[in-house]
Amino acid sequence: MEFHNITSLREMNDIVDTRQALLAYFSHQNCNVCKVLKPKVRNLIENHFPRILLYYINTIEYPDVAGQFSVFSVPTLLVFFDGKEYIREGRYVNLDKFYERLEKLYGIYFK
Repeated sequence: MEFHNITSLREMNDIVDTRQALLAYFSHQNCNVCKVLKPKVRNLIENHFPRILLYYINTIEYPDVAGQFSVFSVPTLLVFFDGKEYIREGRYVNLDKFYERLEKLYGIYFK
């Protein structure tokens, strides 16, 4: 499972409105923490939450998308179910806590 690149605010809004479950990963190429975290997030979703789609937003190239979703630092992870934001993790992401929160929501939506 790979991240799909978002290239416009309209595309992001359409995806949030039409996908049942998604994770939006906000980052940019100058963030070293983001480079290390991104494959860990991908593996976590791929191995435990396969019905969640992954999307990547470059905040330098698309600041309007970041601004619309109130993302002011990277990395920021947003998880949406049925068009509603349920999880927001930013800057220092604890993957164990993120997993626990996501597991509860995923269980509600898909079990």
